[in-house]
Amino acid sequence: MPTPALPPEGLVRPAAPRPGDRVAVIAASGPPNQENLEVGLASLRGLGLQPEVFASARAGGEYLAGDDALRARDLTAALTDPAFSAVFCAAGGYGAQRTLELVGWDAVGTPTPRTVIGFSDVTALLEAVAVKLGWTGLFGPMPAIRGFHPGRADFDALAALLTDPTSVKELRFPDSRPLVGGTAEGVTLGGTVTLLACSLGTDTSLPARGGIVLLEDVDEETFRLDRFLTQLRRAGYFDGAAGIVCGTFTDCGTRERVEELLHDRLGGLGIPVLVGADIGHGVPQQTFPVGTRARLDADAGVLTFLDPVLA
Repeated sequence: MPTPALPPEGLVRPAAPRPGDRVAVIAASGPPNQENLEVGLASLRGLGLQPEVFASARAGGEYLAGDDALRARDLTAALTDPAFSAVFCAAGGYGAQRTLELVGWDAVGTPTPRTVIGFSDVTALLEAVAVKLGWTGLFGPMPAIRGFHPGRADFDALAALLTDPTSVKELRFPDSRPLVGGTAEGVTLGGTVTLLACSLGTDTSLPARGGIVLLEDVDEETFRLDRFLTQLRRAGYFDGAAGIVCGTFTDCGTRERVEELLHDRLGGLGIPVLVGADIGHGVPQQTFPVGTRARLDADAGVLTFLDPVLA
């Protein structure tokens, strides 16, 4: 089922949450680690926010947080209740695709925009929010992931973006390398490779045309990563993309083998490709927006935002 590409001017920028704001904490995927979640909730309160924990974020399960209907209800409420200025996904895992299957987007309607935050399996939700609601989202750390606290680089970077968005003008990747050099401008999108591939053919898949595409993944053998990248290529996902930022590929093979694969699958697209960015699994990651106009300089290892990420 075809879906529209991102508009060249980017997506609607939700207002950044302010001290005293209520924020929703849900699980769209797997059951969150409750001990980690308590640390994360305290960290959100330390920013002056008032987190409200939904039932799905407390639910257990073998690999799903409660049942699909619970997660879909919580997601719908978090997206539509005007009391909330942001939606934090507690953790990733697996299950967002099943959650999205039960969301009635007509019932969601056109609520006041709010920031949706998460990564990994939440890639599917960030795509859906972009396609169905037209909002910018944040591919970034989550409250039930170990290390979501002040003093850790990924939390501090997210906190800066949420509390003072105009101060975050660029992302610098000092350990990155140009796989294909050059500069490009486009709208940021992408996320975890396996989720991008699994969304193809659905009404929430977001093609990369006109985009600066983030790609990262975890726990995929190199040949499986090859399979997903090849599926994206064959489906035309990369058609018209402006540039690519490759983040971490933790436990997907040696760095040399993964970069060889990335060169094989992405190097001939005729666009700048940066590898080695500190975004994704296995590192204190920088937060990557979905839906923001940006300029990529693959040679310098810099992504410059052409507009503030949040209002």
